[in-house]
Order: sequence, then C-alpha cells, then structure tokens
Amino acid sequence: MAAMKPFSPLRFAAAVLIGSTISACATVPNAPIVSNGPAASAGTAVPLGKPVVAGNLVATPMEVHEDSRCPANARCVWAGRVIVLTRIDGAGWRETAYLTLGEPYATHGTRLTLTSASPAAMTGEAIAPSDYRFTYSDSE
Repeated sequence: MAAMKPFSPLRFAAAVLIGSTISACATVPNAPIVSNGPAASAGTAVPLGKPVVAGNLVATPMEVHEDSRCPANARCVWAGRVIVLTRIDGAGWRETAYLTLGEPYATHGTRLTLTSASPAAMTGEAIAPSDYRFTYSDSE
C-alpha cells in the first residue's frame, strides 16, 4: 500500500489552478452585485426582473406583492398601496425586501424608495405582471 502524502496548501492550490480554466475576468470589490444583466440608468422605469441603478445601489423589482391602489376611474375612501418585493444590491452585499410605494426603506446607511408604479389601475381591468414599470430613488 502506498504511503499517503501530507496535505500541502501549495500543492492543493497548484492542482486547482492546473485543473481549472484561468479567466481574465476580475471582480470589482466596491461594485453592487447584479445578476440580471446590465442595470438600467438611474430614474428609468423598469419591468419586473430588470435591475436599475439608484444612487450607489441597484434595485431589481422581483414581484408585485400587493397592488390595492384605487382605480383611476373610481372614487375610493382609501388610496390603496403598492408593495413590491425588491432585490437590493450594494457593494459586496445583497438583500431582498418589500418596498411600499412612497415609503423610504433604510439599508446599509442608504434610504431606497419605490417612487412610482405604473400603469394606474382601472376598474374591471387586471394589470398583467409584464405591464408593470417601477422607478426607484435613493437618498443618504
């Protein structure tokens, strides 16, 4: 039976490098994590799943959790609200939170706000998820 060689971190690292493909890609340590392609410019209204820059953050609306807004062609006692499950990416971190239209959400020293949701609701008409567009802004 062959004798087992002691573990060597240097030998292990060399085996990993030789056995893997070396890439020219580099990570930027202070850039937000984004996995759904390039982020849209700040102030752009984006559909579900599309990331958008909001100051030093990147916000991605993932799903409409609630849309109880009063239809534009109706009279209501309560204006209703929109709540969107949003993925928030910062420099080296990621979290997911429910953001309510017009209410700032504080995270990692920054406030992120869902500032608009369109289209407006209409009586008797459902809004398809693919029709929604969202705008985000930040403030320190």
